[in-house]
Amino acid sequence: MAKTLLVVGFGPGISAAVAEKFGASGFKVALVARSDEKLAAGVKALKAKGIEAAAFVADAGDPASIRAAIRQAHAALGPIAAIHWNAYGGPQAGDLVTAEPAAVRGIFDVAIGGLVATVQEALSDLKETKGAVLVTNGAFGEVNPQIDAYAVGAKAMGLAVANGAKHKLVGLLAERLKGDGIYVGEVMVAGTVKGTAGNNGTLQPATIADKFWELYQARREIRARVS
Repeated sequence: MAKTLLVVGFGPGISAAVAEKFGASGFKVALVARSDEKLAAGVKALKAKGIEAAAFVADAGDPASIRAAIRQAHAALGPIAAIHWNAYGGPQAGDLVTAEPAAVRGIFDVAIGGLVATVQEALSDLKETKGAVLVTNGAFGEVNPQIDAYAVGAKAMGLAVANGAKHKLVGLLAERLKGDGIYVGEVMVAGTVKGTAGNNGTLQPATIADKFWELYQARREIRARVS
């Protein structure tokens, strides 16, 4: 059976490297993002490497939108055997002391709501393929006083809360889905990534993609850290 990787929150950097890594290993690749331009560039780059790929426009923070994209990807490329969750909700609620209530609620639209909706919509495929959910996360989500101080100083408190919630969600999903043969894992990225939003960065996207592939292949540890 052909395998399809669904990449949600596609863009240059980590998700492009993961798409290429899995595509080179025989996966078809479904790219999901809000930007037509990013998607077109991603599909073109993957096809140039001999990887079958298709693009689907959706908002990861809108459950109806992301569910529709998953149905379209299934129809076009076949059952979803792996999800790479790379969606980013933006720098909202940077200072939780002054943030508007709507911004605080919005922290969870992508990090939690979108990821849960994606898993739910793809669940039958994941059960059928004994698939995997692979989540990109950031070190702001770690419980560490120094990281907390940095997040406050950088006005990234909302992002830290989103990452912390996502970190917990990974563990809960891993426990809930292991009986169905579905692997759930997370790579915690502690540093800036080259090629992401024009960032020169300190980390190579390919290094992170390799770590995702290692987790996927071994299917034992649910967490890894790249720094």
